[in-house]
Amino acid sequence: MEEPQRARSHTVTTTASSFAENFSTSSSSFAYDREFLRTLPGLLIVAEIVLGLLVWTLIAGTEYFRVPAFGWVMFVAVFYWVLTVFFLIIYITMTYTRIPQVPWTTVEDVIWCIYYGLCFNGSAFVLYLSAAVVDASSVFPERDSHNFNSWAASSFFAFLVTICYAGNTYFSFIAWRSRTIQ
Repeated sequence: MEEPQRARSHTVTTTASSFAENFSTSSSSFAYDREFLRTLPGLLIVAEIVLGLLVWTLIAGTEYFRVPAFGWVMFVAVFYWVLTVFFLIIYITMTYTRIPQVPWTTVEDVIWCIYYGLCFNGSAFVLYLSAAVVDASSVFPERDSHNFNSWAASSFFAFLVTICYAGNTYFSFIAWRSRTIQ
């Protein structure tokens, strides 16, 4: 005679790891720092993005590969444009506050003032200045006036974005200096 099969019970226990819990957000609201764009450094960053975009698109729309010096200008313009957009998004959305293990009040001041402010803006100022000089010295009249006009305009905008990075470097230095004195 066959024995009837007993019903088997399965107990499944699920747990959330503390790692996953710590990185989840407590609310689904989107954080946005509207006031930052109203400050002078915020406006300078927006100007850096717009003017930097003009620099590399004006060159990219030409036959810039015929003049090797424009490779340097393109590298500097695209590199700092991408990083500036990245830093603006990170700062405006306050994404850095989504990781609660880090003491953001302290780290934010250090990162923003020293790393972003002095290192990033200072290096952008120096490299953009060199790229603007290379850009201006590489512009020469040719039969195709489109290339000449685009290269001359990119040179003009390269000097403007250099001034913006210099301004942000100055404001970052002032902010860093005021924090070190306290």
